[in-house]
Amino acid sequence: MTDLLEFHHALIADIQGDADALGMYTQEAFFEKIGEILTEAGEIDQCDYAYFQGKGRRGVQLQVSGSGGDPLDSDGVLSLILCDFQIASDVRITRSSELKSQFNRLVEFLRHARREEFREELEETSLGAGLADLISTRWRGVEKVKLIFVTNSDNRAKVDAVPAGEMDGKPVTYNVWDLKRLQAYMEQGKARADLTIDFATEFGGGIPVLKASGSDAALESYIAVIPGAQLAQIYDKWGARLLESNVRSFLQAKGNVNRGIRKTILEEPHMFLAYNNGLAATAEAIELERTEDGLVITRADNLQIVNGGQTTASIHAARKTAGSGLGDIFVQMKLNVVPPILSDTVVPRISEFANSQNKVNAADFFANHPFHVRIEELSRKILVPAGSGGYRETKWFYERARGQFADERSRKTDAERKKWDAEFPRSQFFTKTDLAKYENSWSGRPDTVSQGAQKNFAAFARLIEKIWGRSGERINEVWFRHLISKAIIFRSLEKLVSAQDWYEGGYRANIVTYAIAKVSHDATERDRVVDLGRVWRAQALPPVLEEALLVAAAEAQEVITNPPEGVRNMSEWAKKQACWERFRKIQLSYPDDFLDLLVEPDDAKAEDAEVTDDENLTKSVKAQAKVFELGASFWAGARDWGRSKKLLSPSEFGVLDVCSKMPNRIPTERQTTFALEILEKLEKHGFERREPMPTA
Repeated sequence: MTDLLEFHHALIADIQGDADALGMYTQEAFFEKIGEILTEAGEIDQCDYAYFQGKGRRGVQLQVSGSGGDPLDSDGVLSLILCDFQIASDVRITRSSELKSQFNRLVEFLRHARREEFREELEETSLGAGLADLISTRWRGVEKVKLIFVTNSDNRAKVDAVPAGEMDGKPVTYNVWDLKRLQAYMEQGKARADLTIDFATEFGGGIPVLKASGSDAALESYIAVIPGAQLAQIYDKWGARLLESNVRSFLQAKGNVNRGIRKTILEEPHMFLAYNNGLAATAEAIELERTEDGLVITRADNLQIVNGGQTTASIHAARKTAGSGLGDIFVQMKLNVVPPILSDTVVPRISEFANSQNKVNAADFFANHPFHVRIEELSRKILVPAGSGGYRETKWFYERARGQFADERSRKTDAERKKWDAEFPRSQFFTKTDLAKYENSWSGRPDTVSQGAQKNFAAFARLIEKIWGRSGERINEVWFRHLISKAIIFRSLEKLVSAQDWYEGGYRANIVTYAIAKVSHDATERDRVVDLGRVWRAQALPPVLEEALLVAAAEAQEVITNPPEGVRNMSEWAKKQACWERFRKIQLSYPDDFLDLLVEPDDAKAEDAEVTDDENLTKSVKAQAKVFELGASFWAGARDWGRSKKLLSPSEFGVLDVCSKMPNRIPTERQTTFALEILEKLEKHGFERREPMPTA
């Protein structure tokens, strides 16, 4: 069996599992899956399901699966998505003629959506009507149309940001995500395998550069100055896919157009190079050409802007109003060539350090932030209770970086894989965007959650430093237990909503986040909190919590599907704070035993303290064992090395001195923990730990 066929079978099983669990059609489950991928890859900013299929004038076929949200939030880009998911034993082949037919369906839906008579024929509350209305009301402000076809077939035609003419003077591009491309991204995080920038033939000519690295440097580095018009042209084609994923999150958190940059573009374009810090970029490979005027870059593979996203987006946004002034704008660019084998580790570090100058700590957006590392560590070691329906303890797998789950599983033998699957069930796998969704729902931000995975994650990322604190002490086993309880509540409610008679279809994701936020809010209004410990112990929802959540969910559907007069697009309404404010103020009639579900905050803290005490005791025992295992001579060496480097305070020297005199002097529990902290500090300054040899 080929890798592609194996991935094909796994994807089908995954989609069918999601569809069965959530009570939805496989097409909708497929859309939700690819929605996460497209937003994370930078293809679109958000993903809204809006399925419609029918016939238009003269019997032409119309079909759409969803959109990339409001063009107002996407630099004027209208993205329409069509999904093709079929269950088959072998990998299907999609040829160019079939591809053309699929894109024609999207084009025809777009044409018809702009006609009033067509919109009036649609059911007012249907998903298709909402999308058609959005297209009609936003059409004047649309600058570009992006048509995206996603399929679980093998597409033999290369289609990625391919120009396809114009509609009403607006450029249209085609994009295809087929099975191979989905596999590359889901298993290896390769979103931009086809992103090749040919400066010489597509964008007006090569870019003059100076080599800035020596022959023995780890990476090739270059300094370039790129014309603003050329940069805007490149961004116009590739958009946010040019921006390294962390920078995309950073841009979403701060807004795409910086007023200061815009002012310079419009009023003092000749001073732009002097005022602006320029770009930091990476590429997997480049092609150089030596000309009479010096060295120029003619081509770059997988160019990624890791710092300067605000500059790039602002120049692009101002290109029309700047007029001829854009010709006076030049941008400095530092380019590092990072081979693919190093990109996963090196590019995020370059991006992190390049962005460290920003007032909002850019490191908040990175997968290697200590917060995410701690959650990953906790997820690998904490066993969850078997629950009433289980027979063994398992773990929840937190995927800090794209592809971790698949990578770790693939490196195991068949026998090891069975054990792995039992320890980390696929149903207990969650990502950074999942975590942000659970936390923001619980803390009363359902309007933010409704804005899509990436925007919600960017909003959550701004809170990470506050949650983490100085040392991250709060992110312990208790915090992790509560997180998993929130995950269980969210996922359980998704299934429950789908099974209700009152559920009309669509907007389930909005209904779920709103219902959870409402129950959490109403508990707080009663000076109580939901007993998350009870959910953790059972690994399931108590019946009374199910009832309370469904009461809130039914009312959430009412509020979301009945927007204010003049608003037809319900997905957009759910993203507004006004929607949450309206729902938050509604008095709900919960079950009589709702209060039994709630506990006093102090009682919850007391239970948490017991868990923390147990956790601290375990840490203390481990610390003592490690200090004794390393031995007195080791600690004497660490003490002397630290003193020679003048790295130790008097108290630090004293603790290491006590450890060096074992067993005549025995360090206390607190001293052993402190000793390991000191050791970590010394190692950061170059001290090399040499573990004792095992005795026979």
